[in-house]
Amino acid sequence: MDQVPTQRQQHDPADQGTADYRRLAQQLCDVVAGRQILSPAKFIEMMGLDIDSFASNAHVHRSTVIRAPAAESIQSHIRTSLRVLAAVAAVSGGDLQAANFWYRNEPLTPFNYKTAESLVAEGRATDVVDLMTSCEAGFTG
Repeated sequence: MDQVPTQRQQHDPADQGTADYRRLAQQLCDVVAGRQILSPAKFIEMMGLDIDSFASNAHVHRSTVIRAPAAESIQSHIRTSLRVLAAVAAVSGGDLQAANFWYRNEPLTPFNYKTAESLVAEGRATDVVDLMTSCEAGFTG
């Protein structure tokens, strides 16, 4: 099995995932034109991405990231990425740095060695969350 960050906790992983999601969302919150959004600039910085990679993963042109950060496709991609990161962090005991590294770099055997990041870009976030749920429950194969 792939190296999934694990640390057994005495709490409900769903509660931890929700708390991690809220914490991440608060860190990325920004106000644009009087509207609260998840900042693509802050997300790009947090994830260690460049704007072209983010735009490609979000399926938008790079200028859209700069000129229309509140665009639904951008906001949806950030929300989905945060949902997966929160699920990974819940399995890793809340370590967001480890979750970020795993999300971007760990090849996942059940998915032809694609990373969670590439699966999210393909619209397969639910598959990654399901894998994390299985890992938290102790499924190993």
